[in-house]
Amino acid sequence: MPPPIAPLDGRRILVVEDEYLIAIELKRWLMTAGATVIGPVPSVDQALDLIEDDTPDGAVLDVNLGDGDTVYEVADKLGAVGVPYLFATGDVKLAETSVYRHRPRLEKPFVEAELVRALVELFS
Repeated sequence: MPPPIAPLDGRRILVVEDEYLIAIELKRWLMTAGATVIGPVPSVDQALDLIEDDTPDGAVLDVNLGDGDTVYEVADKLGAVGVPYLFATGDVKLAETSVYRHRPRLEKPFVEAELVRALVELFS
C-alpha cells in the first residue's frame, strides 16, 4: 500500500513573517504537510525578490512587518501573477477597513490544522 499523500504535497508556499519563532513554526507545519517552503522572509523586498526569482504556488502573508511595513505590495504582486494567498494576522481591523478584507485570512494565534486546511481550501 503506498504512503498517504500529504495535503500540500508538491505545493511551493511563500511565507512572509517577521517574527522568527512564528516563521520557523509555519515552515515546520507546511513541510510536515508536504509543501516546499519558499522563505520564510521577514520583509517586503525579500518577498518580492523571491517572487521574481521563483513564482510560488501560494503564499502565507503576515500583514504587519517590522519597521511599520505592511505586506500589501507583496499581495498585489501575487495577485498580478495569479498566485493565491492568505493573510495570517493578528490585525482584526483588516476585515473591516481594507480593500483586502475579502481575502482568506487566519487570525493569530492559529494552529497547524487551521493553516493546512486554509491552504487546501485556497487551492480548491
